[in-house]
Amino acid sequence: MTEIESASPEETERIAARLAAELAPGDVVLVAGELGAGKTTFVRGAARALGVEGPVTSPTYTIGHRYQGRVDVSHLDLYRFEGMSNAEWGDLEEYFEGAVVFVEWPEAGAGFLPEARVRVGLRHVGETRRLIVLSGDEKSLEKSVFTGADPRV
Repeated sequence: MTEIESASPEETERIAARLAAELAPGDVVLVAGELGAGKTTFVRGAARALGVEGPVTSPTYTIGHRYQGRVDVSHLDLYRFEGMSNAEWGDLEEYFEGAVVFVEWPEAGAGFLPEARVRVGLRHVGETRRLIVLSGDEKSLEKSVFTGADPRV
């Protein structure tokens, strides 16, 4: 597990872009954090780095967005789910085909979501400051994302 503090939304996007440089279609990134912690900001930064040029917005009410870039990016938000049924999972499966997938509020998809390559947690530590925690089985991934970054924590 690696932690870094972000001082602004722009810095959060830059950190996400560093992670995106290490991702490929089929990778799943679980993004957790309280309301307003910067989950969509993080996804936006990663999507931009993967070549998405249009608006990247929270899919809270639509559940999912699919963006085209150098690689396709899927962005799911499971906030409105209390759990998941087989039918609901069936509606979401297509988002995982041939894309890098970011899932906000992933706990609602427990038992259905594919194995995550990396988990990202965001937490408020001030009005604009966020603590970003990156964890996964690949220590080399964490190191490549955070190498040269200002750890401030």
